[in-house]
Amino acid sequence: MKVAVFSTKAYDRQFLEAANSPKKHELVFFKPRLDRDTAILAAGFPAVCIFVHDQVDAQILEILASNGTRLVALRCAGFNNVDLKAAADLGITIVRVPAYSPYGVAEHAVGIILSLNRKIHRAYNRVREGNFALDGLLGFNLNGRTVGIIGTGKIGLILGQIMRGFGCHLLAYDVYQNPELETLGGKYVELPELFAKSDIISLHCPLIPQTYHLINEAAIAQMKPGMMIINTSRGALIDTQAVIEGLKSGQIGYLGVDVYEQESELFFEDLSGEIIQDDVFQRLTTFPNVLITGHQAFFTADALRNIADTTFSNIADIEEGRPCPNEICQNNI
Repeated sequence: MKVAVFSTKAYDRQFLEAANSPKKHELVFFKPRLDRDTAILAAGFPAVCIFVHDQVDAQILEILASNGTRLVALRCAGFNNVDLKAAADLGITIVRVPAYSPYGVAEHAVGIILSLNRKIHRAYNRVREGNFALDGLLGFNLNGRTVGIIGTGKIGLILGQIMRGFGCHLLAYDVYQNPELETLGGKYVELPELFAKSDIISLHCPLIPQTYHLINEAAIAQMKPGMMIINTSRGALIDTQAVIEGLKSGQIGYLGVDVYEQESELFFEDLSGEIIQDDVFQRLTTFPNVLITGHQAFFTADALRNIADTTFSNIADIEEGRPCPNEICQNNI
């Protein structure tokens, strides 16, 4: 099948080409994101392959459909950027890669927790400057602390396993409870109790209308003063302005994020020589108790290999008329 691959970096091409050997599909790589201006590039391609920041709204789907596209293959788990109803109406199939880096993401979240707590990133810079003072680097023991996990699918469960190894108590919230978490000693509670009792809250739920700005002013007001929030899931789970106010008041003591609500204009690009125009993001970077990484939690060789293999498996299923376990439609989400 002829596939137009959007939002490609050198590492995407490396792993996709390796997974496509021997060449079963004709891959054409485009560096730009898929949007209203670039959708015409997919003309004549039965399939397009996209990533998290590509736009797949009704208008773009109409352009794709009118030019012969019948399959959109996401090489990611999230699909909040896709208009599923419009896709169904136009006869376009949507497939995704649901669990390509659960260990990588969970381990990255733990790395952020440890760095924020023990100020490792700040200590690294101090030592390079010859400053060996310990003032301002005081942390706390993770052992005995309570970790609240919102979303207990594969990533949330793995995070629970790791934090249990530190001797943490586990609270959890999910619409669908995972019995494996309970075997770790985790306890499912409602959100107000999780907010009130957790020393650390880590977000691992999808972005859907019900979870948009899940962490907002009202939620923050229920939390322990000085607690830690970690987000390696989707940026819009957090109301960034509310979190900034929480940081300023001290209600939030630590914030670690690998995602950001308006990240599409920032992440995955080298902007080191430019003036970043996003004042909200720039404000976040001024806090000494905030650690931001650029959507890299998934970024392991294992994950990129899994993404490529699953993507081509999905394409093959659709091309050959087999049921695809990773097809997304409105009645299975």
